[in-house]
Amino acid sequence: MKNNPPICPYCGERSVFTSSREVYSGRDFGPIYLCKCIPGWAYVGCHPGTVKPLGRLADKELRFWKKQAHAAFDPLWKGKHMKRGQAYGWLAEQLGIDKSECHIGMFDVKTCERVKFICLAKQNEIALRGQQMFTV
Repeated sequence: MKNNPPICPYCGERSVFTSSREVYSGRDFGPIYLCKCIPGWAYVGCHPGTVKPLGRLADKELRFWKKQAHAAFDPLWKGKHMKRGQAYGWLAEQLGIDKSECHIGMFDVKTCERVKFICLAKQNEIALRGQQMFTV
């Protein structure tokens, strides 16, 4: 497998391929790319069985907002309101980006914030039609 560590968006240096044990108090969740340039470090996990990053390196704030974005977005397709591909197409349209660029793992803080509020509005729209209500 080719390993081309991503560049850290915070310092511009190449990240290091290492074990997630380094950031998760000894627990192993697979390999990560890590840069220790900032407090709390910047890191990203890899797709299972690969060295391909799941997204961009993220600091503590961005990791928080990625989780918030996924918590608001994922119920739209996991709850069977849309198929996964349809949900990403809908989200891309809402964000004004191409579907091929619509990947929460690659978004910045502001885009993750937008995703959360766009998806919560969609969840409320679904709820008003008499379906299940969601909150994040």
